[in-house]
Amino acid sequence: MSARTGPGVLRMRIRRTGAAAAAALLCAGLAGCGGSDRPATPASSNRPVLVGSGPSSPSSRPSPSATPLASGPYVALGDSYTAGPGIPARTGVPLGCDRSSQAYPALLAARLHLSAAQFRDVSCSGARIADLDGEQSTSDGVNPAQLSALSSSTRLVTLGIGGNDIGFADLVERCVAAGLLRQTPCREQLTAGGDSVEARIRTAGEQLAVALAAIHRRAPQARVYVVGYPAILPADGGVCASGLAMTVDDVAYLRVKEQHLNAMLRKRSEAAGVRFVDTWTPSLGHDACETAGTRWIEPLLPSAPAAALHPNARGEQGMAEAVLATLGDDS
Repeated sequence: MSARTGPGVLRMRIRRTGAAAAAALLCAGLAGCGGSDRPATPASSNRPVLVGSGPSSPSSRPSPSATPLASGPYVALGDSYTAGPGIPARTGVPLGCDRSSQAYPALLAARLHLSAAQFRDVSCSGARIADLDGEQSTSDGVNPAQLSALSSSTRLVTLGIGGNDIGFADLVERCVAAGLLRQTPCREQLTAGGDSVEARIRTAGEQLAVALAAIHRRAPQARVYVVGYPAILPADGGVCASGLAMTVDDVAYLRVKEQHLNAMLRKRSEAAGVRFVDTWTPSLGHDACETAGTRWIEPLLPSAPAAALHPNARGEQGMAEAVLATLGDDS
């Protein structure tokens, strides 16, 4: 599968063309096609709430003293966890980036009362760190280098990226295949002769350091925030290992790798003098194995409009609140 061909299913650089095949594979390997092994609630429960206009969890709700927050112009950079693929309504160009009007950048811009002229979301499903400074081809159009949206007038930047650089979606696919085919756990395959994922995380960290320096050069007056990834998988892999089509050990392995990715993002952020936004902590208890009315992340067979193993509208809302809380801390 190409890393540059736009939206889909099991990838942080998701591709729509893989969705049907993944679903068929899962339906063939599982007892049913319900996605999660927990009961679902009506899809309307995933309807997004505008940040600041409805209830939120006490741990993630910014305090009233956190205002005023930030001003524009605001530029959002990142991959599919920033873009919000599959969440209505799709917006922006190219269409292949699959950005949502309910993704956390749009919710954040609304909360900050920014006009359309003060907000640009150039995130794109499938983006890698290299796509910040180079064109990215998608299944429907070419996304210009994301850093080209920055200027000396930019005052706020959020950046959510790194998952595609470590091949997280490839890891998920490999572990799903191993689970369905009753093969050796993918953890053993991936760590034979050394853990290659850790090497990818180190390399991504080096690339991120260069990218953050470039952001500072292009937007020297901007407040920059690196947004981490929410918890995708549960701490207890046995809760829904069958629904994820992975062994318990592989669920645990992938969860640790995501934690290591977030740790790298935090470390590189601090070294560059920018803030890291922790979305992991507020997302605990909202992973892909939770009930449909609770989860922020959709399972392999989504029950809400969103890409598999990606945030639904509730998850994007939660990520927006995490960014807002960090903005409030800096005010």
